[in-house]
Amino acid sequence: MPIPITIADDSMMSRKAVRRALPADWDVEITEATNGKEALAAVEAGLADVLFLDLTMPELDGFGVLRYLHDHHAKTIVIVISADIQPEAKKIVDALGAFRFLHKPLNPQLLHQVLTDVGLI
Repeated sequence: MPIPITIADDSMMSRKAVRRALPADWDVEITEATNGKEALAAVEAGLADVLFLDLTMPELDGFGVLRYLHDHHAKTIVIVISADIQPEAKKIVDALGAFRFLHKPLNPQLLHQVLTDVGLI
């Protein structure tokens, strides 16, 4: 059975980069979200056991998504992929329960290691 994942980023190029970085043989069903509200809708619909999340998005940013998931004890595995590398951003992301914080541009080997670490591949 495929693992439902959602890629949430307002940049089409960034969403494509994440798709290309995923292991070719990983059995997943991919949903895309262009803002935080769409990301949360995907979580609520059961389409995001794993959520790849950008921090800077319109309507609801990644921090807002993380706060909602944290407050509602969601079981979604969140991997933040962002160009925001400020120490304060990383501190907030960690406090809100994200599994990892990966930097843009995304390194496919690092993503593979993270997926291995969490037991997804």
